[in-house]
Amino acid sequence: MSTLTLAAAQAVSIAGDLNANIASHMRFMTAAAEQGVQLLVFPELSLTGYEGEMASALAIDPLDAVLAPLRDLACELGITTVVGMPIRQQASPAVLIGALILAADGSLGVYSKQHLHAGEEVFFAAGVGGPSLVFGADTVALAVCADFSHASHAAAAAEQGANIYAAGVLISEKGYAPDTALLQGYAREHSMLVLMANHGGPTGGWVSAGRSAIWSAQGLLIVAAPGPGDVLVVARRESGAWQGQVVALTDAP
Repeated sequence: MSTLTLAAAQAVSIAGDLNANIASHMRFMTAAAEQGVQLLVFPELSLTGYEGEMASALAIDPLDAVLAPLRDLACELGITTVVGMPIRQQASPAVLIGALILAADGSLGVYSKQHLHAGEEVFFAAGVGGPSLVFGADTVALAVCADFSHASHAAAAAEQGANIYAAGVLISEKGYAPDTALLQGYAREHSMLVLMANHGGPTGGWVSAGRSAIWSAQGLLIVAAPGPGDVLVVARRESGAWQGQVVALTDAP
């Protein structure tokens, strides 16, 4: 079995400040590349924060040049990066919660959140999902937060051949236990490694629990952040065995 290194980027987003968040994302990407990460997943709406009232004004076409620095860096570092952003597509006025796939080969993929959390319909429309990612013999299915609250979403990913399920989320302390129980259960039920990238700090009026985590296909915890803050949560597979590491950005090589 080939080596594979994945990471959740537990980032603290600054409300509505796209330039500052892009700079932060670039720091994470550079630190992740030095850890040998091949796939880096950021939380839901990581580039703007979970700011529904700002979403319409901030929403972009996925091909917007504002993302060029991130796309260029993904290519330069050879690291496929999934970032969260409000988006509009094909001249539609609808604002979607996007997970944009900035691939190591320069291509761009778009995943849009399929299942909205209660209240999100005021600011967003439901999306249509998006492509799986392939790394050798591994297939990664994406999810954005409330997507995973529907068991059918994870089941469909498994039926389509995914052995890794990667979710960018915003989970508060109150929701952490039930939500992570769901994700850990999907890992066991569908024999999928499950990665959860949570926000590292308060956003949109919510206090994120942090504690981003990765579970094995047996449902065992590989690694989790101890709390909030800017950290990488890394899992490496070598000779079929997974090992985890938490890297604080200030401690990155």
